[in-house]
Amino acid sequence: MADPKDTITIENVVASTGIGQELDLQSVAMDLEGADYDPEQFPGLVYRTTDPKSAALIFRSGKIVCTGANSTEAVHESLDIVFEKLRALQIPIEDDPEITVQNIVTSADLGESLNLNAIAIGLGLEHIEYEPEQFPGLVYRIDEPDVVALLFGSGKLVVTGGTDPADAAAAVDVIVEELSGLGLLG
Repeated sequence: MADPKDTITIENVVASTGIGQELDLQSVAMDLEGADYDPEQFPGLVYRTTDPKSAALIFRSGKIVCTGANSTEAVHESLDIVFEKLRALQIPIEDDPEITVQNIVTSADLGESLNLNAIAIGLGLEHIEYEPEQFPGLVYRIDEPDVVALLFGSGKLVVTGGTDPADAAAAVDVIVEELSGLGLLG
């Protein structure tokens, strides 16, 4: 069996930062080419970068959330672009604002079909939620690392809640160990 950790792909990195001052989003939206601001629909201004691809959600408070990046490096590159664009509008921003990764969403493939009913029984109800009428995946809350894994009958899984790419690998190790121990993974 190929190592499922080799199939891990980062799908989305969500990070936050702040520039320590309030912003007039209407004014920023008029001056920042490509910005989307519709306060009736969403309270923040949305500014998309294309290389790397991400969206920065800029709020009046000066808080900025970056989403859609596929690596922590891409988050930093995207936010550096946003900081430069804001500096170009004469908004003072310190040289290196602190950026905090809030969530990394990854996918992986265990390489074989899973019997989710058997897994639900084997893992016990305290760590899982499985209601196939509501959602086709089994929700597995892992304590260490502190993440949530969604397991699907196809053998594919999604790990969310990590703040470091290594959390996904650790979660895959836990899942493989648990399922193998239950005789539910070849």
